[in-house]
Amino acid sequence: MARRRIIAGNWKMNKTPSEAVALCAELKDLVVNDAVDVVYCVPAIDIVPVAEAVKGTNVHVGAENFYIEDKGAFTGEISAPMLKEAGVEYVIIGHSERRDIFGENDILINAKVKKAFASGLTPILCCGESLALRKAGTYKEWIKRQIEWDLTDVTADQVKTLVIAYEPIWAIGTGETATADQAQEVCKMIRETIAEMYDAATAEAVRIQYGGSMNAGNAAELLAKEDIDGGLIGGASLKPDFGKIVNA
Repeated sequence: MARRRIIAGNWKMNKTPSEAVALCAELKDLVVNDAVDVVYCVPAIDIVPVAEAVKGTNVHVGAENFYIEDKGAFTGEISAPMLKEAGVEYVIIGHSERRDIFGENDILINAKVKKAFASGLTPILCCGESLALRKAGTYKEWIKRQIEWDLTDVTADQVKTLVIAYEPIWAIGTGETATADQAQEVCKMIRETIAEMYDAATAEAVRIQYGGSMNAGNAAELLAKEDIDGGLIGGASLKPDFGKIVNA
């Protein structure tokens, strides 16, 4: 079964609303590709203007984070119903920056995955290892455990629609990239973990992205690998080069 490629931009904490609209206009003709799902995951304040700016195009809107309650006394947070009404389809969950800087653990991430599905949002679930784990050679066990924890009580039918983003933390925003073979090794292991947890059909259906300094220069080689179905793109998603990655 051929999996549909998905290229998502993670804008992180960049672009004011007016800058976001300008970037959408700049990228509009560059990201056209009927064979690829293109997603802009944007800061909360940019969601409404970006959803408006991409109407009638091939671009889907994603959020970078949300909280597990629908409403209430959670100052500074944003809920799944708010995202849905604003036009969001995807949400990044468990990005290494959320884990490391904001202390999100796998119990919360698992709750977010389940809440996203219950709310009709598609999770882009992030996993990955630090440089220390990579050097120690224990990175596969670490990532496998992340997947098992984060998908606790998630059904096979849900996992089939899930997007998993493998992000070696040592290669995010550093200019370092895992080689295509290193990226393929881990993405294959993630698919094998899904097969063990669920079944072969679920593993075959789940889409796995590579996210770690993917750019216009290395995208084609990475995307040629059997188990890499797309990319979660940081810095390069804010430039015209993003169009080259979509069409790599």
